[in-house]
Amino acid sequence: MSEDKTNPLLCDPVCGMCEMPTGENSSIKTTIRTENKPIKIIYYTDPICSSCWGIEPQLRKLKLEYGEYFDIDYRMGGLLPDWSYNSGGISKPSDVAHHWDEASLYYEMPIDGNVWLEDPLDSSYPSCIAMKAAQMQSKEKAVYFMRILREKLYLDKKNIAKWENIAEATIIAGLDVPKLKADYDDAEELFQDDLNLGKTLGVRGFPTLFLVNAENNQLTVYGSKPYTAYENALLALFPEAKKKKFENKNSLSIFEIYPTLAPKEYAVILDISVNEAKIILEELFSKGKLNKKAIKNGSLYIRK
Repeated sequence: MSEDKTNPLLCDPVCGMCEMPTGENSSIKTTIRTENKPIKIIYYTDPICSSCWGIEPQLRKLKLEYGEYFDIDYRMGGLLPDWSYNSGGISKPSDVAHHWDEASLYYEMPIDGNVWLEDPLDSSYPSCIAMKAAQMQSKEKAVYFMRILREKLYLDKKNIAKWENIAEATIIAGLDVPKLKADYDDAEELFQDDLNLGKTLGVRGFPTLFLVNAENNQLTVYGSKPYTAYENALLALFPEAKKKKFENKNSLSIFEIYPTLAPKEYAVILDISVNEAKIILEELFSKGKLNKKAIKNGSLYIRK
């Protein structure tokens, strides 16, 4: 461990991945099976992974264009067990702040690294376990729940390891707070299952997406990549898939599906430049058609 220079919070924009310190890979082989759709995607992520926040635009677009062809299984990676890591120039929470500001500029997604100065997290495990508890209630709402957690962390500088912030996200996502709290112990076991499966699959960082078809052919996309990397992997495994271009009836249409969008997300989904997206969104905001949350490294536009 001491020889490894990898730090899980030092997300490398070049490879687009938050890498975990090298552990022993399991020799057990796991078969991933498709369920109701031609493709199964196992997505290893973590609520505090800045590179995972960086691929939100690509994932949202993939769901819109090819969602009828795949099921996506969100698995939690446990990026930060505690602060025993001391490598890559990061040994304490305040070391992460500047790095997150840099990641924000690279991914063109809003991130305020000052959470690590003002209310730092001691672990990502509570938010990972909360996500598993949310999945016990509703897989669909759990995806929205994790989005809310990330917005609280990256834009509102909220410590999402704290129960009050988890509970607030639970309410916004339309989940039952007492049930989530009651399910927490069982969810801890589910989280451990995710960690064990991750070792078996050889997950070494986040985001990692395993795509599998009915014939058990598998492709893996490591790290934050351009949209075509995810699209091409899916088409290689299921060539019959037909792209369903999003019908942008008006500039607000996409907000009916995704109630919050950063300019980069709007741009990627609609195949326009980020600058064009900023102009359109700012005009909608100035006309009172959208709300906006502005931080030092960007903005998030919110459906009214």
